[in-house]
Amino acid sequence: MTPDTPSLTPNLQHGIDYWKAQPASLDGVLGGFGSGSLPRVDSLGSRQFLLELLPELCTIPGAMSTAPLSTSTRRYRALDVGAGIGRVTKDVLLYLVQDVVLLEPVESFIEEALQQCKNSMQLGASRNENGYTTGWPGIADGSKSVTFVQSPLQDFDPARPGNDTEVLGRVGFMPGEDDLESRFDIVWCQWCLGHLSNPDLVEFLRLSKSALRGPRSLIIVKENNCSEPEGAAKIVLDEEDSSLTRSDLAFKEIFKAAGLKLVREKVQRGFPHGLYPVKMYAIDSNVSRSALKWFL
Repeated sequence: MTPDTPSLTPNLQHGIDYWKAQPASLDGVLGGFGSGSLPRVDSLGSRQFLLELLPELCTIPGAMSTAPLSTSTRRYRALDVGAGIGRVTKDVLLYLVQDVVLLEPVESFIEEALQQCKNSMQLGASRNENGYTTGWPGIADGSKSVTFVQSPLQDFDPARPGNDTEVLGRVGFMPGEDDLESRFDIVWCQWCLGHLSNPDLVEFLRLSKSALRGPRSLIIVKENNCSEPEGAAKIVLDEEDSSLTRSDLAFKEIFKAAGLKLVREKVQRGFPHGLYPVKMYAIDSNVSRSALKWFL
């Protein structure tokens, strides 16, 4: 893959200005696909992918599961970057972990996420007319928490979320001691890494690696893939929002440059026709996971 050129380097302010002009809603953050099947298909695919990798996160017995349910009192932690209005935190991560740090640069988006989470204190486990929960899981009963941090990825160190960022507050469970700089079991990156140049993305992934909590901790990347010439990485610049769409090989070369190992990859199925293919990658530090023991 060739080094970045000015024509293939996203403009941070251009990207933020684009998203500032979009409504702080599912349709706004999902390009008009927020009212169809895409959000639910996406969240279920993400949860399944995580549970295939970390079955210890499962708290509900199932016929297909052979792993015992966890009885550990350990609080699992996730970082959700480029989180928009908190869709992945609400519909994926809070079903599986106890504490989430949510990072988003666009003020209107993170304020909407914070307000929705605060509203969950009153909504509890109530459901809408389609049977979906309206509140954020675990917030009303204080068993789970979300901490809201405003910052672009270019200025963010996952190991030190409070450094050079604006921490807007925490909703839900309150620990006895400040845990903001505790490490993460999951770093979730979805539909946001296109706003990073190749060098910035390599650096962000290196920093994320240092923020992982233990030998089974993972970085998850879920992003669009453009097509590529056979055997050659490709990157496409979208001038409208100043973002990059990378091919499969382009991502894999970046993971390697960041010193990370690809653990598993999976194509997200069930999205509307006409969209880019979306792929999920699970990556971790360059260590053989087969030699690692399960831990809780």
